[in-house]
Amino acid sequence: MESFEQSLATVGRQLNEELDRLLPLSEGPERRLQEAMRYSSLDGGKRLRPFLVLQSAQLFNCTPSGALQVAAAIEMVHCYSLVHDDLPAMDDDDLRRGRPTCHKAFDEATAILAGDALLTKAFEILANIHTHSDPNVRCELISELALAAGDRGMVGGQMFDLMAGDLDLDVAAVTHLQTLKTGRLISFSTQAGAILGKAPWQQRQALKAYAHDLGLAFQIADDLLDVEGDVAAVGKGVGKDAEAGKGTFVSLLGVERARTQADMLWRQAVQHLDCFDERADQLRQAAQFVVERKA
Repeated sequence: MESFEQSLATVGRQLNEELDRLLPLSEGPERRLQEAMRYSSLDGGKRLRPFLVLQSAQLFNCTPSGALQVAAAIEMVHCYSLVHDDLPAMDDDDLRRGRPTCHKAFDEATAILAGDALLTKAFEILANIHTHSDPNVRCELISELALAAGDRGMVGGQMFDLMAGDLDLDVAAVTHLQTLKTGRLISFSTQAGAILGKAPWQQRQALKAYAHDLGLAFQIADDLLDVEGDVAAVGKGVGKDAEAGKGTFVSLLGVERARTQADMLWRQAVQHLDCFDERADQLRQAAQFVVERKA
């Protein structure tokens, strides 16, 4: 059996090959847009969300090729959000995944369009019959991803985050913000395999509970990296939350309490996987990974 690190690297290679296939280059003016899409989604990132899709799909013996398409679609949505987050109108970042952000490598207009195109492409992929033969499954994937990524999910969380510097947030408010901005897409990634496998309600709820705790643990670890991380290791700017005066788990709890909370959350997350026995061992290791990572 592969170690967690080996499995994550394997997923990264598989995903890159799938993204390369799904994002071909054309001849003509649209080629620049496609180059920006590929620049923003290939060869970078932890690929945690695709990993969660593929591992959850294995629990229900889903078709690997279909699960990989869903994984690619989710990564496109994630990458689109990063492209837009980095724009001067939002977080105004120059560095992402250790290299210039999309709007720096191309230009702002191209970056906006690349994000738009990645988001749209994701739904095209989910609607494709090769993702799943059952149209009801495809419709549910589309509906659930739209909910996770839209105004009551990731995009709503980004709006909340943009306002956060002017608000006096407590722990409950920060938890809600991060559940929207980060947690909802992680939750969908974890439940996607259950949707593909037409899993029973109880197992889907177990994965949902796991994803809830995992998402919060991930964000606390991210907040810690923003305070303690090194730009070279993290691959993006650090210290920006404090600079913007935003309330975070670390600013509210302090470094040590935040670290303790993250540790508690990942341990709590894995308990929700008991119904899957050893089949979910890679998901258990993923929970520990998110709080121990250095990037």
